[in-house]
Amino acid sequence: MRDFGWLVPVLIVAAVMASRAFQTWVRAKHGYPIEDEEGRRGRRSYRGQVGEGLEAERKIALLSTENERLTGQISRLEERIAVLERIATDPAERVAREIDSLR
Repeated sequence: MRDFGWLVPVLIVAAVMASRAFQTWVRAKHGYPIEDEEGRRGRRSYRGQVGEGLEAERKIALLSTENERLTGQISRLEERIAVLERIATDPAERVAREIDSLR
């Protein structure tokens, strides 16, 4: 029979390398940062797509614009709610006087 004692360390090294490659692939697939052996994160973007930086900037700009619009809308709605609360809690007589004064 042949001596296969050398095969055990080779298989261990191969298994470690394969598991590390699989771990890196899973991290890249799900968008986690890829790290090297020393724990430093690479500069590769999510899923390694080229031009994603420009797409991300556009998305940030669109979201910022929408955020400003929604913030303004919320402010206007809060003002309207304050008026409605005042109408609901003020005595009916006072509300009637204010309505008559507006006519």
